[in-house]
Amino acid sequence: MSTRQVVMITTGGTAASRTTDDGAVPVLHAADLLPDVAGDVVVQPMELMVKDSSAMTVRDQFTIVAAIAEALNDPAVTGVVVTHGTDTLEETAFLADVYAADPRPVVFTGAQFPADHRLSDGPANIAAAVALAADADSRGRGVLVVLGGRVLGARGAFKTSTTDLIAFDTVHTNLPRPLVSDVLPEGHPARVDLLALYPGVSPGTIASAVAQRAAGIVLSATGSGNTHPDITAEVNLAVNRSVPVVVSTRVPYGEVQPTYGGGGGGVDLARAGAVFSPWLRAPQARMALIALLSAGASGEAVKAFFDASAPA
Repeated sequence: MSTRQVVMITTGGTAASRTTDDGAVPVLHAADLLPDVAGDVVVQPMELMVKDSSAMTVRDQFTIVAAIAEALNDPAVTGVVVTHGTDTLEETAFLADVYAADPRPVVFTGAQFPADHRLSDGPANIAAAVALAADADSRGRGVLVVLGGRVLGARGAFKTSTTDLIAFDTVHTNLPRPLVSDVLPEGHPARVDLLALYPGVSPGTIASAVAQRAAGIVLSATGSGNTHPDITAEVNLAVNRSVPVVVSTRVPYGEVQPTYGGGGGGVDLARAGAVFSPWLRAPQARMALIALLSAGASGEAVKAFFDASAPA
């Protein structure tokens, strides 16, 4: 009988954590997280890092994507599982998906409760992720996220609860999957700042990001992509300095599109040169812009990617 080989890349997070006097800390190693599997499935553990995902850097996230690519270089590998803290799982899983040209399944999972908690959910989630990665029906679906018995595509996924075992939802169940590239960029990733917009926000936050040499800016706007009129002028100045600005929203569901005027509405931001992210929320829009700018994408290419990320 041939075996189905699944590489399990571990990065830390709650699934690898135990409770200490200093709070929950990731201390378990890859071998400690191996699940019980079907007889023809072989899991190859690969410990990449032991971190809380909130402490990850963008370079760490690219390191994870590179490790996935390396695992898939072996044609004998059926699929890959990545254990990851849930705080930023939606970002790293999305980043992996914009490079996921290989049809073999890549599944991200994690846990809401530490390994020594009475509600510990890591073992069940990891077992489900391995089964999904070993399943031929998972091929061609892009990067997947599985927690609490729910399977979601990485694109559009976001964390909805700090405590519920079903920790993630999606803004849309059928988002297209344009790729940035099938080759990871060399060197340092581009720095993209994510700025929250709210009543009374200082326009200087955008000017500061530009002055500190951000390669791009993502705005977590209000409503369907709106803000104060003073922000609009700063967006235009940033775009004129070749710093692309992408508009998303702080609202969890619904399409983001230029609808309102009044000086700071979405129509005004679009006229100022901002690119709208119709469905990807701000954390994933930021990862998309990082990947695009790291690959040297032009402003037109940035707009084309976000346009292509919306269902027809």
